[in-house]
Amino acid sequence: MSERHSDANRQPSRRRRIPVMEQVWQDLLFLHWPLPAPALRAVVPRDLEIEEFDGTAWIGITPLTIRGMRPPYVPPVPLLSGTLEINVRTYVRYAGISGIWFLSLEASNRLAVLGARVGFGLPYFPANMAKLAIGETIAMESRRTAGPQRAELAVEWTRGKALPLAEPGTLEFFLIERFCLYTYLRKRLKRVRIRHRPWPLCEATVDVLDESLIESHGLRVSGRPLVHAQREAFQVEAELPESPEKLLDAEIGSASALRSHS
Repeated sequence: MSERHSDANRQPSRRRRIPVMEQVWQDLLFLHWPLPAPALRAVVPRDLEIEEFDGTAWIGITPLTIRGMRPPYVPPVPLLSGTLEINVRTYVRYAGISGIWFLSLEASNRLAVLGARVGFGLPYFPANMAKLAIGETIAMESRRTAGPQRAELAVEWTRGKALPLAEPGTLEFFLIERFCLYTYLRKRLKRVRIRHRPWPLCEATVDVLDESLIESHGLRVSGRPLVHAQREAFQVEAELPESPEKLLDAEIGSASALRSHS
C-alpha cells in the first residue's frame, strides 16, 4: 500500500508497562536502499503488510554499539552487558500499527544472541565483530560464525553536521521513527514496544561499504544507500513481547472508556 503516512507512522498507544530490558545505543548508522515490495514478500510473513513510502518499500542495514544491557533495577554486569550489533530490517504494519521486521541480526555477545532468540524469537546470529572509533570516524567489521548463509559487513563512516528531528510525513520519519518491532515467538506473532526519545541524527559520509548481509536473504540492492547517523547516545527500553490482538483490544477498550466518561 502506497501512502504519505499522514498519520505519522501510527504507533502503539502510550500505555506504559515496566520494561524487561534497558540498554544504551550509540554509534549507530542507518543505511537504506529502496526495494520493490514484491521482492521483500518472500522474506516477510504474510501476516504483515509491507509498508511503502511513495510506492517504494525499503530495506536497511544498521550497525550499532549497545552497552549497559540489564533488566530494570539491576546494575549492568561487566563483559556481559555490551555487544556490537548489526541488523537487516524492513518496515511493516499489522492492524494499522507501524513497526520493524528484522530479517536477521548479528551480535558479538553470544549470551545476547541466546537471550534474544529465546526471549524474543528474534533471528540473531553470533559473529566475530570489531570496531574502531577515532574522533567522528567509526569503522566496523563483522563475519557471521554460525548459520546457513555467509554474511559479512565492512563499513566506515564519518559523522557530519547535526540534523533537525525528523518531521512526520517525511521519508526520514518513515524510516527511522519506529517504536515497535514484530516477531514470532513459539509460532505466534508478537509485538514488542521500544521506548526512547526521538532520534538525534546527523549527516554521515560512508567511505567503505562491503556487505553480503542483504544477499544472504536472496535479495539484491544497487546504488549508494541513503545514510543517516546517530549524533549522540541515548537510553532505550524494551517491553515483553505481547499479542498484537491483545494490545489492539486494550487500546480500543481504553478509547471506549474515555469516550464514555467524556
